[in-house]
Amino acid sequence: MNCPLCHHTGALLDNDSYYTCPVCDAYYKDETCYISHQEEKIRYELHENYVEDPGYQKFTSPLTERILQHYMPHHKGLDFGCGTGPVITHVLSKKGYHIRLFDPFFYPDYTYLQDSFDYVFACEVFEHFKHPEDEIRQLLQITKPGGRILIMTHLYYLKTPFKDWYYRKDPTHVFIYTPRTMAYIAKTFHLEVEDITERLTVFRKAQ
Repeated sequence: MNCPLCHHTGALLDNDSYYTCPVCDAYYKDETCYISHQEEKIRYELHENYVEDPGYQKFTSPLTERILQHYMPHHKGLDFGCGTGPVITHVLSKKGYHIRLFDPFFYPDYTYLQDSFDYVFACEVFEHFKHPEDEIRQLLQITKPGGRILIMTHLYYLKTPFKDWYYRKDPTHVFIYTPRTMAYIAKTFHLEVEDITERLTVFRKAQ
């Protein structure tokens, strides 16, 4: 199975369902191990993502704070893959921000593709991409020049053997990024990397 981001041939990890890519350094699941669309939805419905939960708000706060740092309420934002509990949108809405929601399972309004946004954010979404190249290209098409794409996903840093790492054990997680993967994305799509931490990556589109 070739890498769905860069299309190079990956190496299947020993006794595992994941491949590793020698070019973009991503880890990606064998497509024969994907769960069904219905099973995936059921998994998401089990998430206890209550927007008033202080712990949930704290977990997502690095992304929320970055939006507040760079944007005002009149700027247009998209909560991409918002799920059942769009906590970041909830917090920002209380401050007067107007943000559009999209989720293929719970807010399937695809008219967002005809719009354009000052910023797009995706919280715990990118690891679910079965076709990351297509998804990223699509997000860039709706992001205004100079706009930002803000991503919360846990990058793999080789601190733990991959087979034992908690994040890859979620059956809905099919594409895992490393810092080198994010650098590959930035170079391929001509993006500036404004910030990259273990959980938050901020890309800026060229003017």
